[in-house]
Amino acid sequence: MRGKRAAVLGGAGFVGSHLCERLLADGARVVCVDNFITGRRDNVRPMEAHAAFSFVEHDITRPIPVDGPVQLVFNLASPASPIDYEKLPLETMRVGSAGTENALVLARDARAVMLQASTSEIYGDPLVHPQREDYLGNVDPTGPRAVYDEAKRYGEAIVSAYRRSFGVQTRIARIFNTYGPRMRLDDGRVVPAFVGQALKDQDFTVFGDGSQTRSFCYVRDLVDGLVRLARSEVADPVNLGNPAEMTILQFAEAVRAAAGGGGKIVFKPLPQGDPKQRRPDITRARTLLEWEPRVALAEGLRETIAWFRASLR
Repeated sequence: MRGKRAAVLGGAGFVGSHLCERLLADGARVVCVDNFITGRRDNVRPMEAHAAFSFVEHDITRPIPVDGPVQLVFNLASPASPIDYEKLPLETMRVGSAGTENALVLARDARAVMLQASTSEIYGDPLVHPQREDYLGNVDPTGPRAVYDEAKRYGEAIVSAYRRSFGVQTRIARIFNTYGPRMRLDDGRVVPAFVGQALKDQDFTVFGDGSQTRSFCYVRDLVDGLVRLARSEVADPVNLGNPAEMTILQFAEAVRAAAGGGGKIVFKPLPQGDPKQRRPDITRARTLLEWEPRVALAEGLRETIAWFRASLR
């Protein structure tokens, strides 16, 4: 990455800020673009003193004002938790449609590689397990999660159309459940929810009977996958996630053990459209990118819990 200039859209978010740090460490110059609709200034504040870092406060549903040469465009701009896209449904759809096209226009005009951060949510509530990239999904287009699912599916479609129509060099990362420092404690996802409850010695809230499964990938591993994908020539979608599957009940006990706190399990009704199982097949990532997760869950939880504990103080 040394000598390259990268625009990271949504760079003040959870994953985006870690990506900015990695790119700077690899010798790239980074332009971080965010409007703080879900991102936070604190996530990028430590980087503002870096000579190779610059920040543009901007909504990418409007043309993106990044001047000068750019070799890489990473589009991570979108609300990404159910609480956020339930509160911001139209904003989620606009950033996934108009925002993605503006990112593609920036990449086309700059002759840059454009990496689209897609999601495992494009598989919906999957009927095929584990999920491979050639699985077309089981998605409800009108349910409460549809604004995010369909925005990301549209994003993949327009990225592919720009590749075919204009020759833009595009990459598509289908990101599975990711966790780590800088997640918002109130974003509604299971990792910050359980960690917050453990640190406050509260009961764990489990939706459904807890038998639904997820696969948790530490953010440092995910970012390494994003960088490897951007540097590759792989145009087809690539799953990036941890294939180590566990139930939500098992995950609650893992958080309890790592945090040393938390009360009993309290069950609540499963939200509409919540997937029953989620596990990536990462054969393509292993084969084409020589990538797989390295950070064990216990290690990742230790780092995550330490960050949350400091934040609560």
